[in-house]
Parts: sequence; structure tokens; C-alpha cells
Amino acid sequence: QVQLVESGGGSVQAGGSLIVSCTVSGYTASTYCVGWFRQAPGMEREGVASINGGPGGGSTYHANSVKGRFTISQDNAKNTVHLQMHSLKQEDAAMYSCAIGKGYCWPGRRDFNYWGQGTQVTVSS
Repeated sequence: QVQLVESGGGSVQAGGSLIVSCTVSGYTASTYCVGWFRQAPGMEREGVASINGGPGGGSTYHANSVKGRFTISQDNAKNTVHLQMHSLKQEDAAMYSCAIGKGYCWPGRRDFNYWGQGTQVTVSS
């Protein structure tokens, strides 16, 4: 059974930093993509960042809205993907969810097989 569990969300003041993490279990594809998405109330889900996993993996994609502020990385030993978020803005507040899919990442990819429940990020002024 594939499971994705997000952790690390919380409240932070604008300009602050948070790290959210996604721990994956039960996924067996050798080449895969892990993505981070966010959705604020009344807004469409937005792709934030993604990273290629498996042999030869590690390449990343970041949405223009977060480039230079957010960084996606992976800890293969712990089957965990992190999203470091710096210089947070109020518009970054959302439910952050991770997802995993077979094959490689590409900008704008949305076809992921499995999703986590999400972790809330709140940014106050």
C-alpha cells in the first residue's frame, strides 16, 4: 500500500521560513517523480516544485512564483522529499500536498498516482 505523509506545516510570519516534508512508503517504481502542490481556499491547485527520483534522479523543477525562495530536495535513505520555504509571503499560505507518479517530472506535470493528505501553511503579516 502506497502512503504519502506530509509533515512540518504550521504558522509563520511573513518573511519567515518553514520546511515541509513528504515521507513515501510502499512505492516500488524505479523511476518516479515527487511533486509538491498547494491549494488556497477558492483557488485552483498549483504545482510548486517537483523532483526526479530513482537512479540518475535529482533534477528539480520550481514554479516561477517560488523560484529563489523554495527548494525541493530528497533524502533517499529516508524516502523523504523536503520543501524548504524561505521569505514566505502571505500569498504562499495554502494546504501543501505531495504526490508521486511513475516516470520523469516535467514542468506542469499533474498526472500523479498517489497523493498525501496535506499539511497547512499559514503566513501572517
